[in-house]
Amino acid sequence: MPAPDRLPDTVRIASINVNGIRAAVRRGMCAWLDEADVDIMALQEVRATGDQLRAALPGWEIVDHEALAKGRAGVAIATRTPVAAVRTGLQADQLDSAGRWIEADVALGARTLTVVSAYVPTGEADTPRQDHKWAFLDAMEQRMPQLAADGALALIMGDLNVGHRELDIRNWRGNVKKAGFLPRERAYFDRFFGPAGAPVEAVDGTAATGLGWVDVGRRFHGEIDGPYSWWSSRGKAFDNDTGWRIDYHVATPALADRVRGYWIGRAPSWDTRWSDHAPVVVDYAVTAH
Repeated sequence: MPAPDRLPDTVRIASINVNGIRAAVRRGMCAWLDEADVDIMALQEVRATGDQLRAALPGWEIVDHEALAKGRAGVAIATRTPVAAVRTGLQADQLDSAGRWIEADVALGARTLTVVSAYVPTGEADTPRQDHKWAFLDAMEQRMPQLAADGALALIMGDLNVGHRELDIRNWRGNVKKAGFLPRERAYFDRFFGPAGAPVEAVDGTAATGLGWVDVGRRFHGEIDGPYSWWSSRGKAFDNDTGWRIDYHVATPALADRVRGYWIGRAPSWDTRWSDHAPVVVDYAVTAH
């Protein structure tokens, strides 16, 4: 869809799984960026070296975390304004999360905004790949309260590879035993989005305490199906909008209250896509206060 106009004194932030930055640029990503008027991007599945990434996106200040395995994963943050600080990795064992988590502090007016680009492992039920996903989600859950401390403006974006609720997957009934919609995976998100400090009974039957973060897309759109950000390459999933909402903006309450617009950059047709994911774009009134 075409980029909507934005209100004055807002910053436009996008989360994009590019499915290979060099391929995305060849297919038209830069033309989309020119039209979308984005200020900050969180990129996932970059699949490139830092030099290749900067060559693909000239004019942006870029910080990145490459995967140890060449041609795999990789996350980055690109901004139009200087980055004050950068932190990479999430777990003690960097081999499990290399190229999957990067934080950047960006000065916006008098406030500092911490932006995270996250690429949660896909996983596979009942295999070691799912064990890696559990470890990553555990580490993410430990990091989130630290990022939210003292009323901070913080934003975790990315391909989180979990559909939180039935509204987030068109064919949820066919996926209840598959990675991406397992009850235990969804329970993490119940805790992420539960009221801060309040008891949470998660979908898998466990009890825990809410962290108080906000699912910006669900708050903005309410109780509707989607809007989806990824579609399988099988059949006519894209044409029929049989998708998944697995690309998120997850904001601290102080930032979520500043949301002024939310949209999915869904391509007009299957053959005009430059990634298998659509950008998730949000306007925040960060500079207005």
